[in-house]
Amino acid sequence: MTTTNAASHPPAPAGAALDRSDSDVVLIVDDVPDNLAVLHDALDESGYTVLVAMHGEAALQRAAQALPDIVLLDAMMPGMDGFEVARRLKASPQTAHIPIIFMTGLTETEHLVAALEAGGVDYVTKPIKPREVMARMGVHLGAARKARAEASQAREARNALDAFGYASITVRAVDGRIVWQTPLARELLQAYFGEASPWAPEAVQAWLRRHVLAGNAAELLAQAQAEPPRLAIDQGARRLTFRLHQQAGDSEGGGDWLLVMREVSDAKIIESMSLSFKLTAREAEVLYWVVKGKINRDIGDILGASPATVKKHLERVFAKLGVESRTAAAGMAMNRIRQLHPQFEG
Repeated sequence: MTTTNAASHPPAPAGAALDRSDSDVVLIVDDVPDNLAVLHDALDESGYTVLVAMHGEAALQRAAQALPDIVLLDAMMPGMDGFEVARRLKASPQTAHIPIIFMTGLTETEHLVAALEAGGVDYVTKPIKPREVMARMGVHLGAARKARAEASQAREARNALDAFGYASITVRAVDGRIVWQTPLARELLQAYFGEASPWAPEAVQAWLRRHVLAGNAAELLAQAQAEPPRLAIDQGARRLTFRLHQQAGDSEGGGDWLLVMREVSDAKIIESMSLSFKLTAREAEVLYWVVKGKINRDIGDILGASPATVKKHLERVFAKLGVESRTAAAGMAMNRIRQLHPQFEG
């Protein structure tokens, strides 16, 4: 098995992660060489890839470089102790997900509580019993693998939404905090509401509370009935809509909710009609305003053209769509728009 010592080997390139195809990677942090040797040999014989560090700074560096699957961390070390190492690992987004098992000779309740409060998921007491350590590791490695798989699936789903123009955020109903958001969601929120914030805009919070805290949103969605009314935010010719998709957390205080956002704009709809019906940009603009119920004179004012010019464009639109009236053209266009832009309300 691969064994790496922080003191004797050059550091891996920043951000490098070890190959996990054959084994889980364990980082042992202890300032006593005998303790390292006992655990190292037992883990190595059991098929783990083992990394070691003998002080806090080396542990932080090794964890950031190798991203181990689990950390076995001595609580009491000179200089930076294990509690501080754990706090720093948990404070970094890069290493926050790594489970930490404390190794301690201190059995007083306040020390064990301190270990858990610093970010540890478990602890073992010294003298270390390798079989006990590996049994504890097995439990937490299994939980970590499951969490990573679920996070990966959720990330893929969110990325797919972004790819199709649907942004998504999860908001905690009780206080409006954004638990996570996709890149597209972040862009849209900034475009419509200004500076980035860890909190959902007040209009979104009020809408969420109104429907979620009333107590019927989860039942409606679970039973595949009509979803609660959507929230629409207009900005000139652009409109951003929010809809409740599903409850993403427990129901305490209203729970966490996945909201799906979609922007609809005149320009996007006109472009999609041009592509769908093989219209010129001006023909698509004329058809769009026909769908919106405008007469030729109004369309001419909007586009800076005469009613006669609008009429000529419209005649070419009728020919390309294979229809003979404004009503038929508007109906065909509306059906296509609703397929491509479900939030469009006409």
